[in-house]
Amino acid sequence: MDATLIVGVDGSEPGMRALDWAADEAARAALPLRIVHASGWEWYEGHEPSFGINREAVRAQADRVLAAAVDRARGRAAGVTGQVVDEDPAAALVRESDGAAGVVVGSRGRGPLAGLLLGTVSRSVAARAASPVTVVRGGERSLRSGFRRVVVGVDETAAAAVEFAVRAARLRGAELRAVRAWHRPPPGSGAPPTAPGADDPRRRRAADELEAALRTAVRDHGAVIVCGEPVEGQARAALLEASATADLLVVGARRRPGRAGPRLGPVGHAVLHHSACPVTVVPHA
Repeated sequence: MDATLIVGVDGSEPGMRALDWAADEAARAALPLRIVHASGWEWYEGHEPSFGINREAVRAQADRVLAAAVDRARGRAAGVTGQVVDEDPAAALVRESDGAAGVVVGSRGRGPLAGLLLGTVSRSVAARAASPVTVVRGGERSLRSGFRRVVVGVDETAAAAVEFAVRAARLRGAELRAVRAWHRPPPGSGAPPTAPGADDPRRRRAADELEAALRTAVRDHGAVIVCGEPVEGQARAALLEASATADLLVVGARRRPGRAGPRLGPVGHAVLHHSACPVTVVPHA
């Protein structure tokens, strides 16, 4: 049986956009879609729990949220199921990610801090999930796959991300733009300067790494137009610029230990907060 695509819903508008994106993706990839609503969502995004809370009312509201989500998704995809789980939403989605085709979440939360660029649940799931995590954000054109372009960030550990991006581009009938950032050493570093008119060896090395990263994935999952592009400058800036004309941005998950658990590296953090299109974070194989 195919792995299942998981989407977390909370009844918010960003959550409904994530639901629509997930249903379209499930239909495109012929995957079953499982909708998860955690009944703890009501207070997770900034609300304080109350000892006098009416848990029956909370459960009834959770059932309504789920039923509306399932009905909405069935208008866009087949094989839709749903479940209310009585637990922390981030923990529930991380658990669901084990063996899943992917997890999809909205970009913002519901609580009084919902105006933050990235919701608490989305950030936590992206940093901890075992499967690729897509945070749905951006404008209507990218959400409708109107640019017909998938962008992937390439570095020395990007094999899983590149493979995911090639498949995503093929499913959409889109071109794949692969971005590898490089930079010159700062003045005073002692590195030899590049002669005027000569190709910088750092740029050549970035181009070689791009070709090597794409070769296997395109061979195994081909039938896509690929544009490999070494870009001088910071990776986060290059990827954010590319996201402005993309339907999906794919990056590898560089996870670092933190006091509150794993956290994403600076590039993943930046694109999840500021990308102009949906972002998929792919764990390293």
